[in-house]
Amino acid sequence: MSTIMEQLLHYVWKHRLYPATPLVADSGETVEVIDAGLHNRDAGPDFFNAKVRIGGKLWAGNVEIHERSSDWYRHGHERDAAYNNTILHVASTIDAEVRTLHGEVVPQLQVAVPDSIRENYEELLAEENYPPCYRIIPALSLLTQHAWMSALTAERLEEKTGRITQYLGRTDGDWEWAFFIALARNFGFSVNSDAFEEWAFTIRPSDIGKHRDDLFQIEAFFIGQAGLLEDNATDTDLQDDYFRRLQREYRFLQHKFNLQPLNAKRWRFLRLRPQNFPYVRLSQLANLYHEGRVNLSRIIEAEGPKQLRELLRATATPYWQEHYTFGRLATATPKTLQEGSLDLLLINTVAPVLFAYGRERMEEGLCERAFGLLESTRAERNFITRSWTSAGIKAENAADSQALIHLKKNYCDRKDCLRCRFGAEYLKKH
Repeated sequence: MSTIMEQLLHYVWKHRLYPATPLVADSGETVEVIDAGLHNRDAGPDFFNAKVRIGGKLWAGNVEIHERSSDWYRHGHERDAAYNNTILHVASTIDAEVRTLHGEVVPQLQVAVPDSIRENYEELLAEENYPPCYRIIPALSLLTQHAWMSALTAERLEEKTGRITQYLGRTDGDWEWAFFIALARNFGFSVNSDAFEEWAFTIRPSDIGKHRDDLFQIEAFFIGQAGLLEDNATDTDLQDDYFRRLQREYRFLQHKFNLQPLNAKRWRFLRLRPQNFPYVRLSQLANLYHEGRVNLSRIIEAEGPKQLRELLRATATPYWQEHYTFGRLATATPKTLQEGSLDLLLINTVAPVLFAYGRERMEEGLCERAFGLLESTRAERNFITRSWTSAGIKAENAADSQALIHLKKNYCDRKDCLRCRFGAEYLKKH
């Protein structure tokens, strides 16, 4: 694990922030850095394909960086053939000669981290306000902002593609089932996302597909597999006629397909608005499935955001239009997904699935549609986007808000400012 000082040395080397005075190797020869190389974040040398001139001779190869020269041996590089092509060893303290597996001496260059960079980095780490780099934001060019935001949006989609790839691995490459799982997870709207995902893996297409034409059977299948038709899931005095009818239908389906329901305790109701209760969401999904709208091919064929919204605009079945839970009447409402919920489904389900499907099929147009969908969807409004608005960067659309969410989760929360382009600019400030 590299130290903070070593990470700062990586930053200094990558951005050529070492002193402007002539660089001199431990041998006394002058060093001219022509190309710092490609930063490697995986195993092996720190920078690949660097070009340096040492004593007038041009070298091309790898550069390794440590806080102290002796760290070369502490990390075992003298026994690793991957370091045989190291043309320069950079360290803030040179306290040992270094040799490769073949016994060849590696030239070394002593580089210090400028005080201003170290102080700026410590300032970032100590900052309690969010975002910690707020002081530098007003000074950033629009080009820097837009370039980094675009890269973060792409990273966010890549990350979500990883989850969909896992779904495909568990469903033997069944894209329709993987899409259903992704959609179900996001019907949990954060609080019940994991439970919905686990539930969707139990809804085998080969089973439920035989009953697509019967809405009542689909609802029994869905609510039953959620464990919500078990006797201990609902108080006896709330087990009305509809509950018992669903339960009987589910028992038939359970026997027919050898079904194993989830434990009803997986579902969370506390502090949930009634319209987000699992019963309502499962009913809406049942309606979507019955009407053939949980269908990846229809999502791909949809001409734009408006048509996608209409495809996903789910409404609860008749019983749930006047109930939030079994046995208790409520004011009758259609319980149709509202615009904010549809936005979240487009952002968290449709765009990632389009991107993942496009990547697998090498259809660049689908990947571009995923970005376009985010750019045409309203930005999410939450603590993260509000904080960045205060700092000077307003999320204009969902692509921007997804970028900022990704930035917080994968950079700010991890204090990984050295990999962040905003953090990189902050370190340069005077």
